[in-house]
Amino acid sequence: MDTQKTLINTALTGLDHLGYRLDQLAITARLNRHNAAAFLMAGQHHLEGEWDSLQARFDRRKAGLDAMRQSLEARIELIRKPLRRLRGKV
Repeated sequence: MDTQKTLINTALTGLDHLGYRLDQLAITARLNRHNAAAFLMAGQHHLEGEWDSLQARFDRRKAGLDAMRQSLEARIELIRKPLRRLRGKV
């Protein structure tokens, strides 16, 4: 765990230094750990939204298939009832 924290802290410090140098060279002042974190969080929220959308589509298809299965089972039962009566009389 400490190694992971050290690596993350080193990467963020490097990002801050790079952002500082780019700011000094008047290239951009937008590269820092805060903007990187905001970018990553926005991406995470986007992916969560996509996942929720996929789950909703899957659930909708599943519900449709369940309704179709129940309808089919009900129709099969309507056919079986008269056949059972005929078998019982024979």
